Amino acid sequence: MDIPARNPRFVVEHFINRELSLLQFQRRVLAQAADTGVPLLERLRFLCIVSSNLDEFFEIRVSGIREHIRLGGNAASDDGIPPAELFARISGEVHELLAGQYALLNDDILPALEREGVVFLRRGIWDEAQDAWIHDYFRREVIPVLTPIGLDPAHPFPRVLNKSLNFAVELEGRDAFGRNSGAAIVQAPRVLPRVIRLPDKPGQAPYTFVFLSSILHAHVGELFSGMHVHGCYQFRVTRNSDLFVDEEEVKDLRAQLKGELQQRHFGDAVRLEVADNCSEETAAFLLQHFRLGRADLYRTPGIVNLVRLMQVPDWVDRPDLKYPAFRPGLPGALERRAVFDAIRGQDILLHHPFQSFEPVIELLRAAADDPLVVAIKMTVYRTGTDSVLMEHLVRAAQKGKEVTVVLELMARFDEEANISWATRLEEAGAHVVYGVFGYKVHAKLLMLVRREDDGLRRYVHLGTGNYHPRTTRFYTDFGLLTCNERIGEDVAEVFKQITGLGRASTLAHLWQAPFSLQPNVVAAIGREAEIARAGRRGRIIAKINALLEPETIEALYDASMAGVDIDLIVRGPCALRPGVPGLSENIRVRSVVGRFLEHHRIMYFHADGENRVYLSSADWMQRNFFRRIEIAFPVLDPRLKRRVMKEGLRAYLVDNSQAWEMQPDGQYRRKAPRRAARNAQSMLLAELAAKNRT
Repeated sequence: MDIPARNPRFVVEHFINRELSLLQFQRRVLAQAADTGVPLLERLRFLCIVSSNLDEFFEIRVSGIREHIRLGGNAASDDGIPPAELFARISGEVHELLAGQYALLNDDILPALEREGVVFLRRGIWDEAQDAWIHDYFRREVIPVLTPIGLDPAHPFPRVLNKSLNFAVELEGRDAFGRNSGAAIVQAPRVLPRVIRLPDKPGQAPYTFVFLSSILHAHVGELFSGMHVHGCYQFRVTRNSDLFVDEEEVKDLRAQLKGELQQRHFGDAVRLEVADNCSEETAAFLLQHFRLGRADLYRTPGIVNLVRLMQVPDWVDRPDLKYPAFRPGLPGALERRAVFDAIRGQDILLHHPFQSFEPVIELLRAAADDPLVVAIKMTVYRTGTDSVLMEHLVRAAQKGKEVTVVLELMARFDEEANISWATRLEEAGAHVVYGVFGYKVHAKLLMLVRREDDGLRRYVHLGTGNYHPRTTRFYTDFGLLTCNERIGEDVAEVFKQITGLGRASTLAHLWQAPFSLQPNVVAAIGREAEIARAGRRGRIIAKINALLEPETIEALYDASMAGVDIDLIVRGPCALRPGVPGLSENIRVRSVVGRFLEHHRIMYFHADGENRVYLSSADWMQRNFFRRIEIAFPVLDPRLKRRVMKEGLRAYLVDNSQAWEMQPDGQYRRKAPRRAARNAQSMLLAELAAKNRT
């Protein structure tokens, strides 16, 4: 992770730190877990999401800051906070966040689940039958796969995988060989489940679970016969997981990445989590071994990896404790006509997850089978290990169609899945390219070329989210299906740039990073400022996941000072300070956190009544504008433009149930309904999902 140096052109007081703003987002997610209006098992899920988010935060963001400090860097970023000070503030914020998280788990959520018959058995309350079953499970399922390591000169400290569950054991006595190192490490293999469900008998409730850590704590003595166990303490290490590939040295990106991925599990340690009962001696020993300081130690009053509880809601068959199920709807045009006929007749807008992603899958399935389709081109960033879309691409290539897939190998944490798909696609005869080295391909593009009576016609899908059928069920995103000739030409040009060589061309409709996207965004903001200075109405609304790019922020400040009315819906980190007199008093920033992950990126510019609307794959960040291949595309159909405004912007601006308003100091205040409650996601479900819900 690179940390951009501060640009002296910008005033430090104008910016909020990215990492601290990101931790504010985690607080908003944690508030969902605390909200008693959220179904109980979903509250547990939100609690786990916070832990998962913090894992990635340490693996990427904190590891980058630590590396910056290690190399002697002292330059502050645009917010003016030096790296060492930022690291200290992050440590304090995360310790406070974790204290609230575990208090919520132990004092609220687990007792509430127990009242509903979902019980997590603590060791101290096992009855005789439960103890017997657990002991049998330990001997039958656990002992055969454990390898306890006594620490002595012949047995050095074992390599500890990133985020794995481990136990430090304090021992007394001598073993069969007369050894007494006093310490051992027990690593829990990843093949062992971290949460185990007991059978109905001896279970004491409809759903009775026990943690693997509790089982191992109870019977760890059996691993060290004849010795006395003084203490057994869970610990977990988070490591630097950012990948580094040297552009000057790499010859084969896929081969180079395979080597890097093998080392990801053993990067430099950045965080040590231990159970709160861990002795000071053991904690100090672990910190020393992993070369960490006291600020890197996080004591947890409970299991050290709450992410492992993420599966529990799926195991518990209690619909009353979860969000109501729904069936995504379909646009009317696709209910009445075959997919190619429907797209040829009109542009079609899909709003996920309220509307189904199935039309995109159907389009690719039809293309694979249709003899008139001669070529398929697609960008893939994240798609998952089991993707029906990729299977259709493989099948199309096997049928002899010209299939080109731009597969982003550097999609963080999806590299292994993408390497696997690259191999399968090439074996099927598809052309697989990995984009442009140094620029991640994050644009969401699918283009089909079909031979029809009047010649070749391009059918295009443009999206704000990944081609990942699973995440489309809980990420909010827009997708546009069109055979607009000029848009098709633009998409073809983008593919030509990525797969071939040549200078960037001027595109008719698309804004493309790293060339025209940021300049066009800044110019569109500037035009609204000029309109406002001329005494006419200036209006900007944008919905994005992150707002960090300083030139764009300064353009928004300038527009605000010119009198432009600006609403920003920013889910995650936001470096802009809203509501500052004389600077941003016409800017409001809100964040909406709810059942679905807000993911679509939308730009609206009033433009003297032209009402220009763009959808995009890009957030307003330096990496998206300058180090990625991204696109923004216009919504040209007036009917669809009104839909985007209504569903993607206005619904979120009137939300008073899941919305948080950002304050000038970077803190957030949750909106409270004064009269009728309005929840954007619930309203969209009611309007767009299939009426016969299942």
